[in-house]
Amino acid sequence: MHPAPLFHVDDAERLVAQLADQPFLTLAASPDGRPRVAHAPAVVRRLADGLAIDLHISRGNALAPFLADGFRAVAVSLGPEAYVSPDWYESADQVPTWNYVSVEAEGPVTLLDEAGLVAQLDALSAQEEARLLPKPPWTRAKMTPGVFERMVRGIVGCRLTVERLEGISKLSQNKPEADRLGVIAALGDHPLARLMENGPE
Repeated sequence: MHPAPLFHVDDAERLVAQLADQPFLTLAASPDGRPRVAHAPAVVRRLADGLAIDLHISRGNALAPFLADGFRAVAVSLGPEAYVSPDWYESADQVPTWNYVSVEAEGPVTLLDEAGLVAQLDALSAQEEARLLPKPPWTRAKMTPGVFERMVRGIVGCRLTVERLEGISKLSQNKPEADRLGVIAALGDHPLARLMENGPE
């Protein structure tokens, strides 16, 4: 997490919206003292007792063997990002930097049972198929009977119960307006330029 408070985002609704918009997460943990990472597609759940993130990973993933006992982890969603050249600023004597938006969710990770895994997969495909409208949504009902059940045996589901949710929106808000406009112009149609135009909020 970037240390500068200027870039911090604490608005939970905004952070949840980014998680939903950028749901392919990096899950990082050290369940046995050694850092391990998994990349996983996620579904955000609003539960009666708070926020949770349901994911699935390959049974062969380095974190999978530790799910039975559970562990603490941080899940990171990285949104648009881009290198910023000093040549794009009006101000002199600047250095290169990187603009980006990201969300961190931290908490305990526990194993989902088979029903929870299937629910995660169904919700995930519905979530992502909705982005492809007007294409008719894919569902597992289109699969040959038995194939889905066989394929599910190769993955494992898990839930991160969110205890900390924080974000960074580093969009040159520490720079003069002329410098910001120079970066926006140089980035052109990059998604980060649109975020910079609309401001960090």
